[in-house]
Amino acid sequence: MTVRTRFAPSPTGMLHIGGARTALFNYLFSRHHNGAFLLRIEDTDRERSTEAATKTILEGLDWLGLTRDEAPVYQSSRAARHAEVAMEMLAAGKAYRCYCTAEELKEMREKAVAKGRSPRYDGRWRDRDPAEAPAGVKPAIRLKAPRDGETVVEDLVQGPVRVANAEMDDLIILRSDGTPTYLHAVVVDDHDMAITHVIRGDDHLTNTFRQVQIYDAMGWETPKFAHIPLIHGADGAKLSKRHGAQSVTEFREQGFLPEAVCNYLLRLGWSHGDLEVVDRDEAIGLFDIVDVNRGASRMDFSKLTNLNGVYIRKADDDRLTREVFERLAHRQDLSLGSIAAGRIRALMPALKERAKTLIELADAAAFLARVVPLPMEPKAAAQLTAEARLLLREVAVDLGATDFSVPALDAALRAFAERTGRKLGQVAQPLRAALTGSTVSPGIDATLGALGKEEALARIAAASV
Repeated sequence: MTVRTRFAPSPTGMLHIGGARTALFNYLFSRHHNGAFLLRIEDTDRERSTEAATKTILEGLDWLGLTRDEAPVYQSSRAARHAEVAMEMLAAGKAYRCYCTAEELKEMREKAVAKGRSPRYDGRWRDRDPAEAPAGVKPAIRLKAPRDGETVVEDLVQGPVRVANAEMDDLIILRSDGTPTYLHAVVVDDHDMAITHVIRGDDHLTNTFRQVQIYDAMGWETPKFAHIPLIHGADGAKLSKRHGAQSVTEFREQGFLPEAVCNYLLRLGWSHGDLEVVDRDEAIGLFDIVDVNRGASRMDFSKLTNLNGVYIRKADDDRLTREVFERLAHRQDLSLGSIAAGRIRALMPALKERAKTLIELADAAAFLARVVPLPMEPKAAAQLTAEARLLLREVAVDLGATDFSVPALDAALRAFAERTGRKLGQVAQPLRAALTGSTVSPGIDATLGALGKEEALARIAAASV
C-alpha cells in the first residue's frame, strides 16, 4: 500500500497556524512512508471562499516548503461526482428522499430541545412511500444510517473511539437544490483520491463517525484516521488574536524563518526524547503519527522566538542578506544598493549572532546603509563628549594607517588603547556611536571592516567635529 495523505483547507481566510501544523504532519507522515502528500481546496462554500484566500494558502504552504505531489483538487469542480455517488446510494437502498419542509425541520428541532434531547431528524421519510410526497417540494437525499449497534473508529492518535448509532440521525448527503453536503463530499473526494490516512484536527472527530457510515454504505475501504489535538494559547484557552500571531503570513511578516516555524510546530504535540532542533530530513526520518500526544498543545511564542534565533545563526549568510535587504527596501532614510549589500553581507556572520527574528536582524543592519551625517540615538549622542571627539580624531589616524582588515584593525585599536592609557571599551564605545549612531553593534573591528576605510573614516570625521 502506498501511503497517501492530504491537507484539505477551506479557502475562507488565512492559513491558520493550526492548519499549518496539520499540513506539516500530513507531509511528514507521507514522506516518512515514501508516500504522497496531496492538497484539496474545499471551496464548496461559494459565498465565503475567495481566490485571495486560496492564493494565501498556496503561498503559505510553499513558504513552509510543504511540496505537493499532485496538482491541487478543487472540491467545487466535483459536484457532479458527489451527486452521482448520492444517486448510487439511493438506487442501492442506502439512502432515501426526504420531503420535509424547512418549517417541519424547525418544528422537529424545537420539540426535541423542549424534551431535553439533541435536535436530530426523526426519520419520518426513512421508510415512507415517496408517492406521499407533497407537491412542489424538492427532496433532499439522506443517508439511511444504521440505528442499532455502534460506529467505532480505531484512531491512530486517540485510540478506539465509539458512538452508539442511536445517537446519530440520517445525514443529508445531497441538499434539495442538488448540492452535496460537506461531509458527503469529503468522503467521495478522499475515496477518489485514494487517501489512505486522514490526519486532521480532533474537532473533526464527530464528523468522522458520520463519514465512516458513508464509507460503509458504499462498500468502500475506510482510510485510517488520526485526529490530532488542537493548539491552545499559553493560558490554555483556544488560540486567538490576543495570544499573538495566528497565521503563517503573520509569522513570516514578523521575521520568522519557515524552517524554525516547522520545527516548532513539529514539537507541538510530537516529541522524540529531548530533541529540540530537528531539521526537515531528520523530521522525515523520525516522524510517525502514533507518536503524537493526545493532549492539546500550548503555543509558547518565546520558545518559538528562541528557536528562530537558532535557525538564524544556522542560516546561509547570502540568504539572510537578501532577507534583510527585502525588509529594508521600504525605508526612505537608507541608501540601498550594491555597496550597502556588500557591507551587510560582510558583517552578517556577526550580526546574526544576536538576532532572534529577521526584523531584529534588519534593524541591526540598517546603520550600514545610512549616509553621513548619521542620526544619533540619545545614548549614542551622549557618548560623543568633547573628550570623545578628540579621541576619535586621534584614533582615526591610527586606523587610517592599516589595511583595514579585521586583524589589523583589532591590533591598531588595542595598541591605541595601551598607548593612551585607556581600556579598550573606552575606545570602542565612542567609535561605535560614531560608526552606527547607536550603542549596540557587533565587534568594533568587524564593524569597521564591513564599512570599509573610506566610509568608516568619513563617519568618524563627521562625529568628531
